[in-house]
Amino acid sequence: MTAPARHNLPRPGTSFVGREPDLSDLLRLLGSSRSVTIRGADGIGKTRLALHVAEQSTVSFPDGAWFADLTDVCTRLEVYARIAEAIGVVEEAGQPLATTVTEALRDRRLLLVLDSCEHVAEEVTEIGDALLASCPSVSLMLTSEQAVRLSGGTVWMVPPMSQPVVARNAPPPDPTTTEPVRLFLDRARTRDPRFEPSPEELDAVSALCDLAGGMPLGIELLGAEAPESGVTTLLQGLRAHLSSPELRPGPGQAVSRSQVLPVVLDYVYRNLPEPERVLLRRLSVFRGWDLELAEQVCSDEGLPESAILDLLTSLLNRSLATVTGEFEGRVRYRLPEAVRRFAEERLNAEGEDVLFQDRLLERMLLLVEDLSRKLESSRSMPWAERDSGRRRVLAEYDTLRSLLRRSHLEAAAEPGLRLCVSLSAHWVSHHNYSEGAHWMDRLLDLEESAKAPSRARALVGRAQLARVRRDHDLARSAGEEGLRLCRETGDGVFVRTSLNLLALVEVRERRVERASVLVEEALELCRENGDMWGEAIALGTRAALVAQQGDHLGADQHYNAALTLLRGIDHRWGVGVILIGQARAAEVGGDLMTADRCYREALDTQRMIGTMAEEARCLAGIGRVAHAQGSPGQAYDYLSEGLLLSHQSGQRAEAARILASIARAAFEDDLREPACRLAGAATALRERVGLPTQGAPWPFVDVEPVRRRRRHLVTWWEQGYRMGQAEAVLEAERLVTEARRPPEKRSRASGTPGGNSGKGPEKKRTRSSGRTGTGRRRTPTATYSPDVTRPQDGLTKRELEIALLVSTGMSNPEIARDLFITPSTAARHVANINRKMGFHSRTQITAWVERHRAG
Repeated sequence: MTAPARHNLPRPGTSFVGREPDLSDLLRLLGSSRSVTIRGADGIGKTRLALHVAEQSTVSFPDGAWFADLTDVCTRLEVYARIAEAIGVVEEAGQPLATTVTEALRDRRLLLVLDSCEHVAEEVTEIGDALLASCPSVSLMLTSEQAVRLSGGTVWMVPPMSQPVVARNAPPPDPTTTEPVRLFLDRARTRDPRFEPSPEELDAVSALCDLAGGMPLGIELLGAEAPESGVTTLLQGLRAHLSSPELRPGPGQAVSRSQVLPVVLDYVYRNLPEPERVLLRRLSVFRGWDLELAEQVCSDEGLPESAILDLLTSLLNRSLATVTGEFEGRVRYRLPEAVRRFAEERLNAEGEDVLFQDRLLERMLLLVEDLSRKLESSRSMPWAERDSGRRRVLAEYDTLRSLLRRSHLEAAAEPGLRLCVSLSAHWVSHHNYSEGAHWMDRLLDLEESAKAPSRARALVGRAQLARVRRDHDLARSAGEEGLRLCRETGDGVFVRTSLNLLALVEVRERRVERASVLVEEALELCRENGDMWGEAIALGTRAALVAQQGDHLGADQHYNAALTLLRGIDHRWGVGVILIGQARAAEVGGDLMTADRCYREALDTQRMIGTMAEEARCLAGIGRVAHAQGSPGQAYDYLSEGLLLSHQSGQRAEAARILASIARAAFEDDLREPACRLAGAATALRERVGLPTQGAPWPFVDVEPVRRRRRHLVTWWEQGYRMGQAEAVLEAERLVTEARRPPEKRSRASGTPGGNSGKGPEKKRTRSSGRTGTGRRRTPTATYSPDVTRPQDGLTKRELEIALLVSTGMSNPEIARDLFITPSTAARHVANINRKMGFHSRTQITAWVERHRAG
């Protein structure tokens, strides 16, 4: 309750029953081993057990426990994409996704759960070993049907649920106390709370659990059937099914334990009413769905749309489907993976697989093409309506991925490229550049793609992804080829799109003449066709071009014209993009009032849309402007918040820029020693991401003419250069806290004139490095003593506002509404208060505020 969510663990649809010894052993094992593979047969409960272990272990991992589902991934890149999505890391332009993920995890202490690794065991082994070697505080927990052995890791074999062994002459145990029977009864009572078996029926329940091989999913399915069929009838039916000639492997042989679950599934499936069997088969095409989608795809003359809800409810009651959550007021469902694969086999056997995969593809194409049209439409519409498609794609993304994979496997270039074209906006706006490029390249490489009608548009989309990844050569070549093909086919919409795209590339490359030609043609065509979205983008590009040439007044006029168009059609995302460009141009041109206004409005827009990377850029921009305007307190507030966001989301280039900005502000505030260390750390970080750098003590090269003092600056700078990113962020937090103090109350080790800044820095470096003599990081301690520090002395203005609201009992969402900020921002401020004061709960904040208020 006092920090942003420290996990993304999916909420299970049913309660966790049994497995107490396994849970206890795994928790101990996870405490002694950095990698644990939970191995077991399909349906034995590996995922549920891993999730419960992760949930119980969050206290041991300050940076959280994060779950990545690898069920349908096939490549190394896809594994990294799922990990990045799980931990909230945003792909950094111009950097390999693997590098971004590894650097983001390097200093975090967290648990990463990789589920269903068996089909990518080689890729997971490579990635897991790399993460364990590079990220010393990261622990991995894998689930797999086959052993995945990481360096120094442990493989834990999940046993089936079994009845206890009864000692000779001992009374039989109470069946209701055994794990399998408890699970059976829990699922039966979930369906019918009045279910209460007799002693004789309890013996039948034990027999059913044995026949299910102790497989939890099989036990759950049988337990859900019991209230309807009756325990005795269920036992007789399953025995008859297991002894049928078609299942018996040979004379005197029994079905093996590994084959039991498909047999139980087959038995349950055969006893379903025919409409439920039909629906179950058809639902296997989804990776997740809501009722409306199931009605659109699965219904036909034999299965009317009006019947879907009741049939789906029955499947839920039978534990054949689960509820995974809610999205925009719609309940979301999913089939357990073992059930989905079984149902998919039955769909194939009925010869319906192609028909319903095609129906799903058609529905998904309508969805993503609607997203594309709305995002680039010039029609005025409420932003909520325009944004609904973007949010819906997030909900259906796993299913869309499965359709892209199917298109590639079946060499169906045209439908795959159509999906890619419409998903381009999603991949760009959500920074999924590498994944988008991966799918586009695979589909464009198909032989059939040369004749695909969507090839021209796909090339333009591929160029867009190359541009945001800063691969300008590829962006130019793909964009020009796409432009040529679009001109040939008369595709005016994508002619304008490609012209805008190529103009942006030329602006980035500072090819003024070529950029001018492209942007003017784009403007002319957009105006002729009433394309206000395209016109706004072209005006923004023209503004960036004239700003490069030093005409800041002209740039501001073009930006304002673009904003007028975008606000007229209520295109918030476009407004946010243009505002950031305008703010940067104004900042460079010295128009600080315009820069501040634009950054602040852009910040509100980015928080509403939910883009962490852009939010961090806006915060940093406001901080730089505040510093330039002579408001150091406000500058530190915004810069430090922007730094934390950049660090959390893996944006190293932006983190380096903010570290340098904090260093400049602190240096001017006479905090020379820590400022030089941050400047050195910023330079090292810039080098690692390939940005231009300068030597020590940049950016303070010409500020100290006295050789002895300059030597101190260089020494401090070199100390910072050796810091890691996480250590530099902690150093920045300490510096910001120190800078907020009045000069007379600052620490003597801060490098102020009243301290010992003229002495050698080595001793002070040991005190402030955040590491012990053994090289291991110390546990962070409170910055202030709550007994002597008043809230108004230890907190920033915003933190004080939030502390006062916490003391009234308000939750983070309530605080967010009251202060017009996002709940995650409120949560970060609460976490900052706890860290500064050494607190661990909102109750402590409340007591501290009340104590000093009374005093």
